[in-house]
Amino acid sequence: MGLGNPGRKYEGTRHNVGFAALDVLAGRHGVTWESAPAEAVIGKWRAESTLLAKPLTFMNLSGQAVLDLLQFYKIEPQDLLVIVDEAQLDLGRLRARPSGSSGGHNGLKSVLGVLGTDNVPRLRIGVGRGDARRDLADHVLARFDPAERPIIDEAVQRAADAAETFVREQIVAVMNAYNRKDDKTTDSEEI
Repeated sequence: MGLGNPGRKYEGTRHNVGFAALDVLAGRHGVTWESAPAEAVIGKWRAESTLLAKPLTFMNLSGQAVLDLLQFYKIEPQDLLVIVDEAQLDLGRLRARPSGSSGGHNGLKSVLGVLGTDNVPRLRIGVGRGDARRDLADHVLARFDPAERPIIDEAVQRAADAAETFVREQIVAVMNAYNRKDDKTTDSEEI
């Protein structure tokens, strides 16, 4: 599940990197988007055993669409990977966790609140905080600067790689491979 805001106005913004990661996955695997039995678009991948989904609600209201999809397709929360932006992570850095709080992310807060559990695997894509004097909402709704674009494009590709790892091996394998200061090195962080 990639979180973001629907509509052209929000395409390419920091808040929509979750959508971008799913678009990469869809492109890699020939998945086409179709309407869902919820306020979302979905794509079926891996002989229909894996579902890609993007809620069509605004970020702060993502939870209901996620709940509707989980109930319709009989998916357990621990089998869901939620991909979101994270302003508190350096630009391009990834961090996966099997559970925990929303960390102040309103989309994730909505999902956890509606599901009634914080045991939901998540992958955060660092979009940086930017100027601390700037309103955080304005920052995450802004597009990336040209100098940031290559970094975030690479991060979105790695997030798609991480989602593929989640499908094959679950969250611990994602954490071991991607929770690194520089996930191209061999030194890993504590998980």
